[in-house]
Amino acid sequence: MEDEAMARASHALTDGERVWLVDPVDDEAAIERALSLGKPEVVFQLLDRHKRDCQQVADRLGVKLVVLPLELRGTPFEAIEVVENPIWKERALWWKKTKTLVVAEAVGASKMFRPTEAGAGVHIGLRVTPPRKQLGTYNPRHLLMGHGDPINGDQATVALQDALDKSRKDLPSALFLMPRAFR
Repeated sequence: MEDEAMARASHALTDGERVWLVDPVDDEAAIERALSLGKPEVVFQLLDRHKRDCQQVADRLGVKLVVLPLELRGTPFEAIEVVENPIWKERALWWKKTKTLVVAEAVGASKMFRPTEAGAGVHIGLRVTPPRKQLGTYNPRHLLMGHGDPINGDQATVALQDALDKSRKDLPSALFLMPRAFR
């Protein structure tokens, strides 16, 4: 949703026949585009506290809602436990065949995340302890985030690594500039 400060993004992943929806916002045009890609299989909710419209979309499409997946049998994805604590639970998806990494909240590209020049930034709540161990070993060709535009090609890995590497260093400026992100 480009007109929002957080620039929420939803994703539809397809293998040419099946479609998996990730953290969808119930936007009729976006859902129709997703359905044009193939048969919907499941809706994934990758973050515990921001449910978006996952349940409504799953109900409307008549598919299962999978919240915070750990095992993904029957799919081409690997689940990554990004954050697991009492106030924040988040998973990411890795699709090895296409080198696609889907991150709900830990990394984003909207102005709220104060992205580096490479295009992505770590969530302000994780800047002191970025998910380097959880995400830093992946070299995506496609970086799909819950906030902001996707980053594709060689730039995807550069953006992810840059965000993780600079999260602490850029924390003071991110805090200082945070109020401007809401304008």
